[in-house]
Amino acid sequence: MSSFRRGLVLALLIAVGPVRAAYAPVAEAEEGKDLVVKVRASAGHDSNLFGAADGAIATAVYTLAPGFTWNRSVTDQTFVSAAYGLTLDRFDRRPGDKLLDSHDATLRLAHAFSKNAVIDLNNAFMIARNPESLLAGVKVNADQSFLRNQFDGRFTMPLAPKVTGTAKARTALYEYRDRDLGRALDRMENLLGLSADYAVLPELKAVAEFRHQDIWYAKLGEAKNKRSDYAMLGADHELARKLTISGRAGFEWRSRRGEESATAPYAEFSGRYAYAPRSFLLGGLGYSLEETSDTARFNDSRALRAFVTVQHALTALIAASGSLSLEPSTLQGRRGQANVDETTVRGGLTVTYLPRPGWLISASLDLDRADSDDPVRGLRRTRVSLGATRSF
Repeated sequence: MSSFRRGLVLALLIAVGPVRAAYAPVAEAEEGKDLVVKVRASAGHDSNLFGAADGAIATAVYTLAPGFTWNRSVTDQTFVSAAYGLTLDRFDRRPGDKLLDSHDATLRLAHAFSKNAVIDLNNAFMIARNPESLLAGVKVNADQSFLRNQFDGRFTMPLAPKVTGTAKARTALYEYRDRDLGRALDRMENLLGLSADYAVLPELKAVAEFRHQDIWYAKLGEAKNKRSDYAMLGADHELARKLTISGRAGFEWRSRRGEESATAPYAEFSGRYAYAPRSFLLGGLGYSLEETSDTARFNDSRALRAFVTVQHALTALIAASGSLSLEPSTLQGRRGQANVDETTVRGGLTVTYLPRPGWLISASLDLDRADSDDPVRGLRRTRVSLGATRSF
């Protein structure tokens, strides 16, 4: 297999895995097949089904999730992949519908015109009836189901002996099932970017990048729409075969419809260390302006995001993984509204066991905690689950 094809297979495993209910990664065995069909069954408990600040509803959750992943190198230069997953969740104490169906589908096409000129197209579609991360500050026990479709495109080509250019585009559509949430949050986000990297050393690249973003809301856009321009510098460094780091830093200039414009620093840093087979450490830090779940009172949020994820193979058949993310943020109040500080913490632990080929047993624990100056935006949620996956 060419290095191009190996790289695409690795990216596929990272980017288009099925939607899970756990924050920590699940260690899975290499299948070695173009087409893999999987069925997962699990039972668990959710202490706060709707993520309410008070009046939390706790319930048992029973899940059946069939799906498939298909990937194939059509030629030495062209790679195609597709995946689909259906998730059926049954709740003991959920008001209204007690059986929810969620859907997740991805389609990817990558083609190498030459060794260094590559186009990569990826579309991800999701209907989430039982979302992982819930919205803060919505009305008590509200249905937060949503639809999201995201398309990503990237084209990379050489510009000079040591210079490579990249053009990228992203469009994301969000639609919420609840009428009130839809009026507040239904939107489309479009992002365009151009970057150039210079090979200072074979393992070190200096990067300059420009991005433009438009956010268009379906309702009351004249008060909520935004336009941002980003300029940043950074570097990508492969310190060793097992260790890579990447970073960008710069500024964002944001123009808000009907509100004051804003300038804010922008940063994103990440690193990955694969220290043993099936074992790695991944971490990152970012600062940016983000959309908020309360568009009536706040323009957006200045958010600092830090995360760390570790996966460790305890034995050839057992792996443990954990993740922790910390997000202190300040909600930017509209005219006449005060800013609000809050901190969100999410963590997860997962243990997986591969008893025999084609079988995987996993146990997971997930925690959500949100503390806010606004009491209605607080959150306490704990989820535990035990399940098994059969692959064909």
